[in-house]
Amino acid sequence: MSYEVIVIGGNFAGLSAAMQLTRARRRVLLVDAGAPRNRFSHASHGFLGQDGQTLAAIMGEGKRQLSLYSNITLRDGKVIRAQKEGEEFTIAIEGGSEERAARLILATGVSDTLPDIPGLGDRWGRSVLHCPYCHGYEVSGGELGVLANNPHSAHSAMMIPDWGTTTFFTQGLFEPDEEQLARLTNRGVRIDRSPIVELLGDSPKLQAVRLADGRIVPLNAVFVAPKTAMASPIAGQLGCAFDDGVFGPVIRTGENKETSVKGVFAAGDVASSMHNGTLASASGVLAGVHCHQSLIV
Repeated sequence: MSYEVIVIGGNFAGLSAAMQLTRARRRVLLVDAGAPRNRFSHASHGFLGQDGQTLAAIMGEGKRQLSLYSNITLRDGKVIRAQKEGEEFTIAIEGGSEERAARLILATGVSDTLPDIPGLGDRWGRSVLHCPYCHGYEVSGGELGVLANNPHSAHSAMMIPDWGTTTFFTQGLFEPDEEQLARLTNRGVRIDRSPIVELLGDSPKLQAVRLADGRIVPLNAVFVAPKTAMASPIAGQLGCAFDDGVFGPVIRTGENKETSVKGVFAAGDVASSMHNGTLASASGVLAGVHCHQSLIV
């Protein structure tokens, strides 16, 4: 084997996992396809020590620091296939290269599917947002909307008033129950049952939304929880078990971040419904540490 561990994915989780293993003096290969989920956002926020930094700056510095260690190889590329052969794993990288290792860490991320509303997709990560802890402060003080597209949307709408005046658009799909309605009212959230049909303004900024009944409602930002799917087929190819997450499937892991396939670990958004840069980095640390300990025989 050329490597002891192959880390697939080079965002917060993958880089954090690789750092632990590299500092443990293991032979590590990190393969990064270069399409992180958060590439649509201008900057990362709420990440201690990195608040306001661009994703490119954070990833670039992380890779620079890793490159100072002689026992890691950083490679740009897309892993298109992986399989277990006895006690080892083989991966195929787009373009024909194959590599082998005793362990794999999957930090392959998820892809987002947004409601099919004109003007929504081209504002994703700028004025159409998912996480208020990541981007709420930057749009605070204005008129904010929450677009309901899953049963947990009412819970999100209860949080958003801490950042601005909030309207909950049920979209005719997710009517709050009696308890939710009372809590939303207590929080000062307006309820609008006419669906949003179009976002208006000079993208990526948002000026207003057009509703199905013809009204134009001024808004500075809209919060929506996208449906998620695995960004890579690798976990499925390896036979990893999945659980139903809040927004989509997640790879099942134990407390040590090992999947149902012995020797395969998973970290970041692929293995959690709580999506946040700091949490992804922390899970990468756990995956790296436990992966290292599994190599000690």
